[in-house]
Amino acid sequence: MSEFQRINAELHAEQVPLADLARDHGTPAWVYSRAAITRAWQALDDAFKSHPHQFCYSVKANSNLGVLSVLAELGAGFDIVSGGELTRVLAAGGDPARVVFSGVGKQAAEIEQALEAGIACFNMESATEMQQIKAIAGSHGVKAPVSIRVNPDVDAGTHPYIATGLKENKFGVAANEALQLYQQATEMAEFTLCGIDCHIGSQITEVAPYLQALDRLLELVDKLGRQDIHLDHIDLGGGMGIHYHDEAQLDLNDFADAVLQKLQGRHETLMLEPGRSIIANAGLLLTRVLLLKENEGKHFAVTDAAMNDLLRPALYQAWHQVVKVNDKSADGREAQQASWDLVGPVCETADFLARNRELTLAEDDLLAIMSCGAYGAVMSSNYNSRTRAPEILVDGKEAHLVRRRENLDDLLALESLPSRHNVMGEEAARQGGRKVKS
Repeated sequence: MSEFQRINAELHAEQVPLADLARDHGTPAWVYSRAAITRAWQALDDAFKSHPHQFCYSVKANSNLGVLSVLAELGAGFDIVSGGELTRVLAAGGDPARVVFSGVGKQAAEIEQALEAGIACFNMESATEMQQIKAIAGSHGVKAPVSIRVNPDVDAGTHPYIATGLKENKFGVAANEALQLYQQATEMAEFTLCGIDCHIGSQITEVAPYLQALDRLLELVDKLGRQDIHLDHIDLGGGMGIHYHDEAQLDLNDFADAVLQKLQGRHETLMLEPGRSIIANAGLLLTRVLLLKENEGKHFAVTDAAMNDLLRPALYQAWHQVVKVNDKSADGREAQQASWDLVGPVCETADFLARNRELTLAEDDLLAIMSCGAYGAVMSSNYNSRTRAPEILVDGKEAHLVRRRENLDDLLALESLPSRHNVMGEEAARQGGRKVKS
């Protein structure tokens, strides 16, 4: 089932025509389905219902307050990597007692913020970070809940930019070092030891890498147990892959069955950090064709969305399905069938949304770039001084604007011109020190 489907040849988000959203909010625009988010979350929750578990949505995948509020209402925990993400979670109604804080470079102010909020756990990623959290917790007279992120040196078989579990990646610590850090942490009054953590990558489409990583975690957990160091949870990270194009999709039930088999008879709570698998297929990008052009047999459809809106194709060579919102004819406009590169107005050769797509297009056609609810709007920028697109959350027949479109005043709001007096004074100094009247 998809919450994006055609009704009388017109593509809808749940019960709302996408053409209506484009008319009311302009393009480009991000559109999310509440029902799709809910369905993905409940499917994951149900798959692991036979074992104690807590799933923490990976905020970096999509940090819009509207999206986070839907997940908070579903009882989700949250995986954060910055103080800004913690602020968003709390503003959206998330429970700080269900927040885990990951990342290799937590700053002192962020650690203090998280301690004051009462988060569930810090995933520590180095000996230096352990000492930093110890010092801050001690200065505040509190105990910091901590786990250690282990780098299991497992190849997730994914794009090198989103692989995180190999020894050449910056994340986590080696198993032998982790064992030593756990031993040290037990002697530190500033810590409450909670669990163990790993994350091997993103867009993982096979079960085997997860099982390999889990085996290495369980081996370490058992070694700790023999030293009378007992943990409450095992965090296997996130990265569950979805179907974009022709790649295999991780089978959720196979994944759950294999993981739960290894956890049979164990008391530790299972934690996962899903992001893409929850939100990617729940979102799309609406864009309009500005013009069609041909360069010696190469066909380009220039759209009003660009790489500053959706960076994934340029950064990861990612593939997203492109569909016409209206499947009917071009209503009298001159349409052309060809193999198109969809490109944006940004002044970069890398500015493309899709390449070599067989489509029948006319200028002013409305298009939907599918499966970009994850790492879409959250990675957008103001490159070329372009304003960022609005975000719309659809719930049945209702459409909620959960982030308005930026305007040009927003672009300038945080900037200022240097003082004219100072500029003239500096110029006078360069010309021999002549005094400039203010």
